[in-house]
Amino acid sequence: MPVALVTHPDCILHEMGMHHPESPERLKAVLDALDASGFGGHLAEHEAPEATPEQLARVHGEGYIGEVRDASPEDDYTFLDPDTSMNRKSLSASLRAAGAVVHAMDLVAGGSLERAFCAVRPPGHHATPDRAMGFCIFNNVAVGALRAHQAHGCERVAVIDFDVHHGNGTEDMFRDDPRVLFCSTFQHPYYPFCGADSRASNIVNVPLAAMTGSVDYRAAVERFWMPALARFEPQLVLVSAGFDAHREDPLAHLELGDEDYEWISRRITEVAERHAGGRIVSTLEGGYNTHALARSVVRHLRVLAG
Repeated sequence: MPVALVTHPDCILHEMGMHHPESPERLKAVLDALDASGFGGHLAEHEAPEATPEQLARVHGEGYIGEVRDASPEDDYTFLDPDTSMNRKSLSASLRAAGAVVHAMDLVAGGSLERAFCAVRPPGHHATPDRAMGFCIFNNVAVGALRAHQAHGCERVAVIDFDVHHGNGTEDMFRDDPRVLFCSTFQHPYYPFCGADSRASNIVNVPLAAMTGSVDYRAAVERFWMPALARFEPQLVLVSAGFDAHREDPLAHLELGDEDYEWISRRITEVAERHAGGRIVSTLEGGYNTHALARSVVRHLRVLAG
Protein backbone atom coordinates (compact mmCIF):
# COMPACT_ATOMS: atom_id res chain seq x y z
CA MET A 1 0.00 0.00 0.00
CA PRO A 2 1.19 3.59 -0.59
CA VAL A 3 1.71 6.05 2.25
CA ALA A 4 -0.92 8.77 2.54
CA LEU A 5 0.52 12.29 2.30
CA VAL A 6 -1.98 14.61 3.99
CA THR A 7 -1.49 18.35 3.56
CA HIS A 8 -3.22 21.61 2.58
CA PRO A 9 -2.10 24.87 0.91
CA ASP A 10 -3.32 26.94 3.89
CA CYS A 11 -0.56 25.36 5.99
CA ILE A 12 1.92 27.27 3.82
CA LEU A 13 -0.03 30.54 4.06
CA HIS A 14 0.19 30.56 7.86
CA GLU A 15 3.14 32.75 8.92
CA MET A 16 4.19 34.57 12.06
CA GLY A 17 6.31 37.45 10.82
CA MET A 18 9.61 38.05 9.09
CA HIS A 19 12.56 35.97 10.32
CA HIS A 20 10.37 33.70 12.45
CA PRO A 21 12.02 30.24 12.41
CA GLU A 22 8.68 28.44 12.01
CA SER A 23 8.25 29.77 8.49
CA PRO A 24 6.34 28.71 5.37
CA GLU A 25 9.70 27.81 3.81
CA ARG A 26 9.82 24.74 6.05
CA LEU A 27 6.79 23.11 4.46
CA LYS A 28 7.71 24.30 0.98
CA ALA A 29 11.11 22.61 1.34
CA VAL A 30 9.52 19.35 2.50
CA LEU A 31 7.00 19.24 -0.34
CA ASP A 32 9.61 20.19 -2.94
CA ALA A 33 11.93 17.45 -1.68
CA LEU A 34 9.15 14.87 -1.83
CA ASP A 35 8.33 15.93 -5.41
CA ALA A 36 11.99 15.46 -6.35
CA SER A 37 12.52 12.27 -4.36
CA GLY A 38 11.54 9.78 -7.05
CA PHE A 39 9.05 7.81 -4.97
CA GLY A 40 5.92 9.84 -5.67
CA GLY A 41 4.18 6.67 -6.76
CA HIS A 42 4.33 5.47 -3.16
CA LEU A 43 2.47 8.54 -1.86
CA ALA A 44 -1.31 8.90 -2.03
CA GLU A 45 -2.03 12.62 -1.65
CA HIS A 46 -4.99 13.71 0.46
CA GLU A 47 -6.24 17.21 1.25
CA ALA A 48 -6.47 17.87 4.97
CA PRO A 49 -9.97 18.79 6.20
CA GLU A 50 -10.54 21.17 9.09
CA ALA A 51 -10.85 19.51 12.46
CA THR A 52 -14.36 19.89 13.84
CA PRO A 53 -15.12 21.63 17.14
CA GLU A 54 -16.08 18.25 18.59
CA GLN A 55 -12.74 16.70 17.60
CA LEU A 56 -10.79 19.59 19.10
CA ALA A 57 -12.88 19.61 22.27
CA ARG A 58 -11.70 16.11 23.13
CA VAL A 59 -8.32 17.60 24.05
CA HIS A 60 -8.83 21.39 24.31
CA GLY A 61 -11.26 23.35 26.44
CA GLU A 62 -14.12 24.95 24.55
CA GLY A 63 -13.14 28.30 26.04
CA TYR A 64 -9.64 28.02 24.58
CA ILE A 65 -10.98 26.97 21.16
CA GLY A 66 -13.21 30.04 21.21
CA GLU A 67 -10.29 32.26 22.20
CA VAL A 68 -8.28 31.06 19.21
CA ARG A 69 -11.18 31.68 16.84
CA ASP A 70 -11.77 35.13 18.29
CA ALA A 71 -8.07 35.99 18.01
CA SER A 72 -7.92 35.29 14.27
CA PRO A 73 -7.02 38.66 12.67
CA GLU A 74 -8.30 40.18 9.43
CA ASP A 75 -4.80 41.53 8.76
CA ASP A 76 -1.45 41.90 10.55
CA TYR A 77 -0.81 39.54 13.51
CA THR A 78 -2.32 38.49 16.82
CA PHE A 79 0.01 37.00 19.46
CA LEU A 80 -1.18 33.99 21.44
CA ASP A 81 2.09 33.76 23.36
CA PRO A 82 5.50 35.44 22.90
CA ASP A 83 6.56 32.82 20.33
CA THR A 84 3.23 32.06 18.67
CA SER A 85 1.18 34.43 16.55
CA MET A 86 -1.58 34.25 13.95
CA ASN A 87 -2.11 35.86 10.58
CA ARG A 88 -5.35 35.72 8.61
CA LYS A 89 -4.67 32.15 7.41
CA SER A 90 -3.44 30.75 10.72
CA LEU A 91 -6.85 29.65 11.98
CA SER A 92 -7.50 27.60 8.85
CA ALA A 93 -3.96 26.21 8.91
CA SER A 94 -4.20 25.15 12.55
CA LEU A 95 -7.62 23.56 12.03
CA ARG A 96 -6.29 21.68 9.00
CA ALA A 97 -3.11 20.60 10.81
CA ALA A 98 -5.26 18.91 13.46
CA GLY A 99 -7.75 17.74 10.85
CA ALA A 100 -4.94 16.16 8.83
CA VAL A 101 -4.10 13.83 11.71
CA VAL A 102 -7.78 12.96 12.17
CA HIS A 103 -8.09 12.19 8.44
CA ALA A 104 -4.86 10.17 8.46
CA MET A 105 -6.14 8.24 11.48
CA ASP A 106 -9.38 7.43 9.67
CA LEU A 107 -7.41 6.16 6.66
CA VAL A 108 -5.00 4.04 8.70
CA ALA A 109 -7.20 2.82 11.55
CA GLY A 110 -10.01 2.29 9.07
CA GLY A 111 -7.83 0.03 6.93
CA SER A 112 -7.72 2.07 3.71
CA LEU A 113 -3.96 2.59 4.02
CA GLU A 114 -1.29 1.26 6.35
CA ARG A 115 0.68 4.47 6.97
CA ALA A 116 0.31 8.22 6.65
CA PHE A 117 2.43 11.35 6.97
CA CYS A 118 0.87 14.74 7.68
CA ALA A 119 2.92 17.51 6.04
CA VAL A 120 1.38 20.35 8.01
CA ARG A 121 2.08 23.38 10.12
CA PRO A 122 1.71 24.85 12.68
CA PRO A 123 3.20 22.05 14.77
CA GLY A 124 1.32 20.91 17.84
CA HIS A 125 3.14 19.07 20.61
CA HIS A 126 3.64 22.09 22.92
CA ALA A 127 -0.04 23.09 22.89
CA THR A 128 -1.70 22.30 26.21
CA PRO A 129 -5.45 21.87 26.79
CA ASP A 130 -5.87 25.62 27.35
CA ARG A 131 -2.76 27.32 26.04
CA ALA A 132 -0.83 27.94 22.83
CA MET A 133 2.94 27.88 23.17
CA GLY A 134 6.15 27.17 21.30
CA PHE A 135 4.77 27.83 17.78
CA CYS A 136 1.85 25.41 18.48
CA ILE A 137 -1.86 26.26 18.52
CA PHE A 138 -3.74 22.92 18.66
CA ASN A 139 -2.15 19.64 19.72
CA ASN A 140 -2.44 17.75 16.45
CA VAL A 141 -1.12 14.40 17.62
CA ALA A 142 -3.33 14.39 20.73
CA VAL A 143 -6.42 15.07 18.63
CA GLY A 144 -5.42 12.12 16.45
CA ALA A 145 -4.80 9.81 19.40
CA LEU A 146 -8.26 10.41 20.82
CA ARG A 147 -9.75 9.91 17.36
CA ALA A 148 -8.13 6.46 17.37
CA HIS A 149 -9.73 5.67 20.72
CA GLN A 150 -13.18 7.07 20.20
CA ALA A 151 -13.87 6.43 16.52
CA HIS A 152 -11.81 3.29 15.92
CA GLY A 153 -11.73 1.48 19.24
CA CYS A 154 -7.94 1.45 19.66
CA GLU A 155 -7.31 0.68 23.32
CA ARG A 156 -3.52 1.12 23.21
CA VAL A 157 -1.92 3.91 21.19
CA ALA A 158 1.80 4.72 21.36
CA VAL A 159 2.81 8.34 20.75
CA ILE A 160 6.50 8.60 19.88
CA ASP A 161 8.07 12.08 19.90
CA PHE A 162 11.64 12.55 18.63
CA ASP A 163 11.53 16.35 18.39
CA VAL A 164 14.47 18.06 20.14
CA HIS A 165 12.01 19.94 22.39
CA HIS A 166 9.97 18.03 24.93
CA GLY A 167 6.33 17.55 23.92
CA ASN A 168 5.01 19.01 27.15
CA GLY A 169 1.49 19.54 25.83
CA THR A 170 1.15 15.92 24.77
CA GLU A 171 2.45 14.73 28.13
CA ASP A 172 0.02 17.01 29.97
CA MET A 173 -2.91 15.57 28.03
CA PHE A 174 -2.05 11.90 28.50
CA ARG A 175 -0.26 11.69 31.85
CA ASP A 176 -1.61 8.62 33.72
CA ASP A 177 -3.91 7.70 30.80
CA PRO A 178 -3.44 3.92 30.42
CA ARG A 179 -4.65 4.04 26.82
CA VAL A 180 -1.58 6.00 25.69
CA LEU A 181 2.14 5.31 26.02
CA PHE A 182 4.13 8.49 25.40
CA CYS A 183 7.82 8.03 24.51
CA SER A 184 9.93 11.14 24.06
CA THR A 185 13.58 12.09 23.54
CA PHE A 186 14.61 15.73 23.93
CA GLN A 187 17.49 18.03 24.79
CA HIS A 188 17.54 18.98 28.47
CA PRO A 189 17.78 21.48 30.02
CA TYR A 190 16.20 23.31 27.12
CA TYR A 191 12.84 24.77 26.11
CA PRO A 192 10.22 24.11 27.49
CA PHE A 193 12.38 23.26 30.53
CA CYS A 194 10.39 20.27 31.76
CA GLY A 195 9.99 16.54 31.29
CA ALA A 196 13.09 15.25 33.04
CA ASP A 197 11.27 14.43 36.27
CA SER A 198 8.04 12.89 34.99
CA ARG A 199 7.03 9.89 37.11
CA ALA A 200 3.88 8.75 35.33
CA SER A 201 3.91 5.06 34.49
CA ASN A 202 2.83 5.68 30.88
CA ILE A 203 5.45 8.37 30.16
CA VAL A 204 8.94 7.37 28.98
CA ASN A 205 10.92 10.59 28.79
CA VAL A 206 14.59 10.43 27.82
CA PRO A 207 16.35 13.79 28.43
CA LEU A 208 19.60 14.17 26.48
CA ALA A 209 22.48 16.49 27.23
CA ALA A 210 23.58 19.08 24.67
CA MET A 211 25.92 17.64 22.03
CA THR A 212 24.55 14.11 22.37
CA GLY A 213 25.33 12.28 19.14
CA SER A 214 24.25 9.20 17.26
CA VAL A 215 25.77 6.48 19.43
CA ASP A 216 24.37 7.73 22.74
CA TYR A 217 21.02 8.65 21.18
CA ARG A 218 20.51 5.20 19.74
CA ALA A 219 21.61 3.53 22.97
CA ALA A 220 19.07 5.59 24.94
CA VAL A 221 16.24 4.65 22.58
CA GLU A 222 17.14 0.97 22.82
CA ARG A 223 17.43 1.08 26.61
CA PHE A 224 14.31 3.06 27.47
CA TRP A 225 11.82 3.14 24.60
CA MET A 226 12.00 -0.33 23.17
CA PRO A 227 11.27 -2.37 26.32
CA ALA A 228 8.36 -0.08 27.20
CA LEU A 229 6.89 -0.36 23.71
CA ALA A 230 7.27 -4.14 23.75
CA ARG A 231 5.40 -4.35 27.08
CA PHE A 232 2.67 -1.97 25.92
CA GLU A 233 2.02 -3.74 22.58
CA PRO A 234 0.46 -0.72 20.83
CA GLN A 235 -2.38 -1.27 18.41
CA LEU A 236 -1.40 1.87 16.49
CA VAL A 237 1.66 4.14 16.50
CA LEU A 238 1.51 7.94 16.26
CA VAL A 239 4.70 9.92 15.64
CA SER A 240 5.44 13.53 16.53
CA ALA A 241 8.14 13.83 13.90
CA GLY A 242 10.39 16.75 14.73
CA PHE A 243 13.72 16.91 12.90
CA ASP A 244 15.38 19.67 14.92
CA ALA A 245 17.79 17.40 16.80
CA HIS A 246 19.78 17.49 13.55
CA ARG A 247 23.34 18.76 13.88
CA GLU A 248 22.58 21.44 11.25
CA ASP A 249 19.53 22.83 13.05
CA PRO A 250 19.93 26.39 14.36
CA LEU A 251 17.54 26.06 17.35
CA ALA A 252 19.14 23.19 19.28
CA HIS A 253 22.39 21.50 20.20
CA LEU A 254 22.11 17.78 19.52
CA GLU A 255 24.25 16.03 16.92
CA LEU A 256 21.95 13.72 14.95
CA GLY A 257 22.23 13.29 11.20
CA ASP A 258 20.02 12.20 8.32
CA GLU A 259 21.00 8.57 8.95
CA ASP A 260 19.70 8.74 12.53
CA TYR A 261 16.25 9.75 11.34
CA GLU A 262 16.29 6.81 8.97
CA TRP A 263 17.33 4.56 11.87
CA ILE A 264 14.66 5.76 14.30
CA SER A 265 12.04 5.48 11.56
CA ARG A 266 13.08 1.84 11.05
CA ARG A 267 12.86 1.08 14.75
CA ILE A 268 9.39 2.65 14.88
CA THR A 269 8.19 0.64 11.86
CA GLU A 270 9.54 -2.55 13.45
CA VAL A 271 7.45 -1.85 16.55
CA ALA A 272 4.38 -1.13 14.41
CA GLU A 273 4.86 -4.28 12.34
CA ARG A 274 5.31 -6.44 15.43
CA HIS A 275 2.34 -5.13 17.41
CA ALA A 276 0.11 -2.82 15.36
CA GLY A 277 -0.30 -4.44 11.97
CA GLY A 278 2.21 -1.93 10.60
CA ARG A 279 -0.11 1.01 11.26
CA ILE A 280 1.65 4.37 11.67
CA VAL A 281 0.44 7.97 11.50
CA SER A 282 3.27 10.53 11.54
CA THR A 283 2.92 14.29 11.68
CA LEU A 284 5.48 17.05 11.22
CA GLU A 285 6.64 18.95 14.28
CA GLY A 286 9.94 20.90 14.34
CA GLY A 287 12.97 21.23 12.08
CA TYR A 288 14.32 24.68 11.22
CA ASN A 289 17.20 24.18 8.81
CA THR A 290 15.15 23.69 5.67
CA HIS A 291 17.81 21.61 3.88
CA ALA A 292 18.34 19.20 6.78
CA LEU A 293 14.59 19.07 7.40
CA ALA A 294 13.78 18.19 3.80
CA ARG A 295 16.45 15.48 3.58
CA SER A 296 15.40 13.94 6.90
CA VAL A 297 11.70 13.88 6.01
CA VAL A 298 12.53 12.09 2.76
CA ARG A 299 14.53 9.50 4.73
CA HIS A 300 11.61 9.12 7.17
CA LEU A 301 9.08 8.62 4.39
CA ARG A 302 11.26 6.22 2.44
CA VAL A 303 11.23 3.97 5.48
CA LEU A 304 7.46 4.33 5.98
CA ALA A 305 6.95 3.50 2.31
CA GLY A 306 9.19 0.47 2.53
